[in-house]
Amino acid sequence: MLDVLGDTMRWLNWGQFFGPLSGHESKLEDEDRRQILTTFAYGTGLGPTQVAKSVSGVSDRQIAFVNQRHVTTEKLEAAICEVINGYNCFWLPKLWGDAKRAAADGTLWELYENNLLSEYHIRYGSWGGIAYYHVSDNYIALFSHFIPCGVWEAIYILDGLTKNKSDIEPDTLHGDTQAQSTPVFGLAYLLGIKLMPRIRNWKDLKCYKPSSDEAYNHISELFAKDNINWALISRHLPDMLQIALSVKAGRIAPSTILRKLGTASRKNKLYYAFRELGRVVRTCFLLEYVNSEELRRLIHSATNRCESFNKFAQWVYFASDLIQENVRDEQLKVIKYNHLIANLLIFHNCKSMTQALKELQDDGMVLTPEILRALSPYRQHPSRFGMYELRDSEVGPIDYDVQLELAKSEDKIELA
Repeated sequence: MLDVLGDTMRWLNWGQFFGPLSGHESKLEDEDRRQILTTFAYGTGLGPTQVAKSVSGVSDRQIAFVNQRHVTTEKLEAAICEVINGYNCFWLPKLWGDAKRAAADGTLWELYENNLLSEYHIRYGSWGGIAYYHVSDNYIALFSHFIPCGVWEAIYILDGLTKNKSDIEPDTLHGDTQAQSTPVFGLAYLLGIKLMPRIRNWKDLKCYKPSSDEAYNHISELFAKDNINWALISRHLPDMLQIALSVKAGRIAPSTILRKLGTASRKNKLYYAFRELGRVVRTCFLLEYVNSEELRRLIHSATNRCESFNKFAQWVYFASDLIQENVRDEQLKVIKYNHLIANLLIFHNCKSMTQALKELQDDGMVLTPEILRALSPYRQHPSRFGMYELRDSEVGPIDYDVQLELAKSEDKIELA
């Protein structure tokens, strides 16, 4: 795995985004090596102490220094963006999926119980936080976040696309049941994002008629008794558009406004406006979802790829069962380090697969799109534990007759 980090450093120079927080020129000796070892230490869970024991020429304090003084969450995101842009230059990922689609999903990362972020997750049955990833349909992860277990994941689903600065810019977003709510549908529509989640028990959801005059012969049971309140949407549309423009301009994060829209209070008029708009958008989506088997297959495939990345990211974090940091900012950095290494492995796998397929084609093998689409860059072939070799040396025989002289128990040694 260290070889993969070294190769990608020479190809992409992703370490260029790490540097002193003061903005001055770095004065580190052998800077690339220190950056690689720091990323490896925190992104795999090995930690600076164990890396210093396993790698000569570096101390745990040197590794911790780079993490504390040279690396921030923003710098890690810039390095991840560079890897995504490099990956997007390959030809092979264009066969694997549509870059205009992405999926969002979360997975539990265990934490110590006594810190501000850790919560008990009922479904997973342990303490921790949720690593929330946005994964492109062509397998590369675009954005990562670390959120508490108790929140509704839909609050953070739009952050990944609004904060994404890479060349891959999806406009269709998939997810699971927790990736949707009516206010989220409404805000996503105003942001130009088509939200198409895989909803558990979707048959229990109700569609809404545009007016009471509408009547449907065979699907009337799908619709609720209430109709869309178009007057409410029209009255608050300028305020909703202002929020959407603020999000587009980067003045406010979607998660910030969605937390405010999560309460059905009589004083919260914008909640009811976004909910009403969301009912319109979700009704159109549900009808399309019921009507199209191809759409259901596509959504199911996209969410499965996101779940596969979750497993791949935790495979990268092989040296520990939990995040050992208790500071919230450091916990997020660990997720970003791990995200960076996972993307570097995906990039390296794609490069190796492209080269191998080219050699097979030169040898006369016929490649078809069906063969290539069946491949995946989530290949777990790198050795995570290094290469161990047995020493071929002679050892002397064991002498079982060696005895030790013991002092009597009443003999006490006086300390000065």
